Amino acid sequence: MDLEVLVAPIIIFMLVVAPLWLVLHYRSKKQVSQGLSEHEHRQLLELASKAEKMAERVETLEAILDQEAPEWRRKI
Repeated sequence: MDLEVLVAPIIIFMLVVAPLWLVLHYRSKKQVSQGLSEHEHRQLLELASKAEKMAERVETLEAILDQEAPEWRRKI
């Protein structure tokens, strides 16, 4: 009697849920293995450019502070 109760959910799972699960799983694995999309690559390059500009600004600010307030590094 307990087995009869489980047969229908098992059949539904095997015919509907399991195939859908497998398809979605392998599709997501394929997308991950392809790497960055063109849009993501462009965003990464923009972020790298912004980071370089920010580093230059920090260096400039540090140089100004070194001239104006030579003791500023010791205060931190």
